[in-house]
Amino acid sequence: MRWLKILGSILMVAAFITPMYSTSAGAAVVNQEKVRVLISSKNEAVKKNVKADYGVRWDFKEKGFTTEVTEKQYIALQKNKNLKVELVEQLTLGAKPGTATGTRTVVPNDQTPWGIEAIYENPTIQTTTGGSGVKVAVLDTGTINHVDLTNNLEQCKDFTQRKSSLVYNYCNDGNGHGTHVAGTVLADGGSDGQGVYGVAPEAKLWAYKVLSDRGSGYSDDIAAAITHAADQSVALGVDVIISMSLGSSSKSSLIADAVTYAYNKGVLVIAAAGNSGPNANTIGYPGALVDAVAVAALEDVQENGTYRVADFSSRGNPDTDGDYVIVERDVEVSAPGRAIESTWYDGGYNTISGTSMATPHVSGLAAKIWALNPNLTASQLRTELQTRAKANDILGGSGAAAGDDYASGFGFPTVIAR
Repeated sequence: MRWLKILGSILMVAAFITPMYSTSAGAAVVNQEKVRVLISSKNEAVKKNVKADYGVRWDFKEKGFTTEVTEKQYIALQKNKNLKVELVEQLTLGAKPGTATGTRTVVPNDQTPWGIEAIYENPTIQTTTGGSGVKVAVLDTGTINHVDLTNNLEQCKDFTQRKSSLVYNYCNDGNGHGTHVAGTVLADGGSDGQGVYGVAPEAKLWAYKVLSDRGSGYSDDIAAAITHAADQSVALGVDVIISMSLGSSSKSSLIADAVTYAYNKGVLVIAAAGNSGPNANTIGYPGALVDAVAVAALEDVQENGTYRVADFSSRGNPDTDGDYVIVERDVEVSAPGRAIESTWYDGGYNTISGTSMATPHVSGLAAKIWALNPNLTASQLRTELQTRAKANDILGGSGAAAGDDYASGFGFPTVIAR
């Protein structure tokens, strides 16, 4: 995947996972004080002793546990024939060339940006509604105490701290990406009604910080946050949507297992398709997983009578076009993703692009639909999104075609059901 470093102002798009270290012992940890590893063993006594010696960050049961070790410890652990030791992948945010930026102001340039108008199919809409009773867990760089989000912030948790794997009541966003995503989902215009509006302003935000302010994080932290959100859904008896504007060119087994765990617990998982288009088979994970809804990005340009899929938006597998069946590495739906204005980490607003921005449009729509139909299961809610997407086919952009295609998936789901 062609990812670029962040230059100048941070123009955040969907994240990607790259192995931080080689898997060979020789060059794996050069110039690193500590590395994070996943340790597993069929010998329970040995595993128990290693846990006692090194401590546990996250326990993934039969898959093993994660911890941080020094270079010398890492090499020694690899020599233990009773242990399987794997390096944990690191996740980093990247930027896409040509991403639009806007001047951050006290009030937004547009209280209902074009993406909101498009998903509501109403170019004159002034405010939005819906989402009451539904919780949206945004796994990202956290969020700030933004005036347009404070009314809806219900959980604030940090999964990135080194000294403690989970910190309650802290999720500060020094990056901007997480705050932007959250605003598109459920910003409520603020108490004065002068701010920006998201798709479902009555939903509640669970801000889970899984990426640092530098935009980097670990797959075990993300997997733990997914599992935690699912467990919270069951414990509290509430409907939860997990929104992940992050991704990877490779498949993390920890994240994949966590997504399946959440889906089996009745949680709907929605994730970005990635920003490596327009070539086929560039979709990233976890969006590419069967148990996650992968979202492609549209731009505010009409082509063939519909919105157009952005060139940067990752594409799925063309061999599965036309079947309306989701398999691994399929794009499922598409939504506005280029030049999206939303809340920003300085308390103002910013306009940025990416499938990161498309994903929260669908997460907000899912919350709005679920609030209106609380008896739906997560699987039925997913089917409803697909049905609405089929009714709003996308014909513009490379790879887009009538019906189920590898660029836009089933189409663009909107508030209006047909």
